[in-house]
Amino acid sequence: MHRTQIQLSDEQTRALRDLSVQHNKSVAQLIREAIDEFLRSRHMPAGDEPRRRAIQAAGRFHSGVPDLATRHDDYLAESYGDGDLH
Repeated sequence: MHRTQIQLSDEQTRALRDLSVQHNKSVAQLIREAIDEFLRSRHMPAGDEPRRRAIQAAGRFHSGVPDLATRHDDYLAESYGDGDLH
């Protein structure tokens, strides 16, 4: 982790301290979470987010084709109209 300094208004500081107590989290943790959310909203994944999303997607989709793993090149060629590769 890297340490950085920022300046907050009195209102921001009060609101963060209140949230910190309500959620039993440090102000620093709340700021990190807010930055992560901001980066996600800008399509700039932070940290391991791309890896986590890829792992979540694995195995969630089913083609219904039992030999797709072994014949994927053949099916791809067929979809492009190239016929069988063999």
